[in-house]
Amino acid sequence: MKSDPSCPRCGRAVHPPGLWSSAWQCDAHGPVAPLNPVRAPGSASLEVLLDFTQVPVWLPWPLPAGWLVTGFADAGDERSGALGAAVALSGPAPLGGVGELALVAEDPGIGVGARLAGLDGPDPGTGFGSGPPDAKVRYDGHDIALWSVDTGSGRAAYAGEAMADWLWVVFSPADAAVLIAELTDLRDLRDRHDGGAALEPPFGAPSPFLASALKPVA
Repeated sequence: MKSDPSCPRCGRAVHPPGLWSSAWQCDAHGPVAPLNPVRAPGSASLEVLLDFTQVPVWLPWPLPAGWLVTGFADAGDERSGALGAAVALSGPAPLGGVGELALVAEDPGIGVGARLAGLDGPDPGTGFGSGPPDAKVRYDGHDIALWSVDTGSGRAAYAGEAMADWLWVVFSPADAAVLIAELTDLRDLRDRHDGGAALEPPFGAPSPFLASALKPVA
């Protein structure tokens, strides 16, 4: 059975557009871009997301050794398209065990990145980006500055601005964030057909982190 959309900021059920509003409504946060059920890893899910999204679908490329794409999430409806898109990856954590990573692109105020980071959100908050960046990634020959965001949630997060949207990089557990040094280049999967053969990322089992962090609240 298909799950209903939820609030991207808190997971509560949302009310569909009606006579008095064209937006989905959360009782706690008002108008929101509805968070759709997590999409399973695979080419079919990726194609659906690429047809739907209005924001980048980020992927570190090349992937860190042993890491696989393990799911997708998006916030938006048929009218707006996806205004937030998350790509989940799983693989060997540098300090042992299994690590989880999510890259999120979203319009300001959507809240998917902050929720994955364990923050009230919807954005990184006041004082963000006031000092020198803590990391950088590159896209299409340009540096994207990232700043560490204090989560207090057992996760680690970095955020920055790319193509007029927020870019979030969230790690679970927090010590997996040492991997940030290996994430030097990003690809926007909307452009994966450019320059010849399509980029086909390797897929793994569904991400438990993505499903747990974005689980709807009953």
